[in-house]
Amino acid sequence: MALLHQATISPTKLEFVTDYLDNMPWGGTGDVDMIGGYRFDDPAGEVGVEGLLVSRDGRVLHVPCTYRGEKLSGADEYLITTMKHSALGDRWVYEAAADPVAVDCYLKALRGEISQAQLELEKTDGTVVPVEWPVRLTLHGDPADGTGLVFSDELAAPVSGRSWLVAEWDGGQGVVAALR
Repeated sequence: MALLHQATISPTKLEFVTDYLDNMPWGGTGDVDMIGGYRFDDPAGEVGVEGLLVSRDGRVLHVPCTYRGEKLSGADEYLITTMKHSALGDRWVYEAAADPVAVDCYLKALRGEISQAQLELEKTDGTVVPVEWPVRLTLHGDPADGTGLVFSDELAAPVSGRSWLVAEWDGGQGVVAALR
């Protein structure tokens, strides 16, 4: 279960995603609008695994990332940013493709072993309420063994594989990851 805290983060998700996209050859230019995200549960409860969807230049872009309470050894080149989280403290944000916890979550999801995490919000008064994800994932294809994980950067681009995860949100859908 994904527990989101009613907290202040700096930089915000929109800010760090915009900076990240500005440095990617496929990231486009111009304003970035947040569509939403989805998460997977880390079995150890230590790493936040999240896929963020944004629109830019008339395209829907996918930024899968992880949030960690400490640096990921050997992954400096995949560090997106560090952030301050008012409830959790310092967080290191990495590209999901370089984080073994995220890769394991996506592979399990593409094999039909796990699904998108349920979402709950912990309010500042300590109460916890269920929340609907703005982005919903469904598994398509033949969930089979395999290790060829492919992430989609742009959701309009064709992605093929044995199984694939389709993200759906108000106004659209697209493949976010596939297993070859």
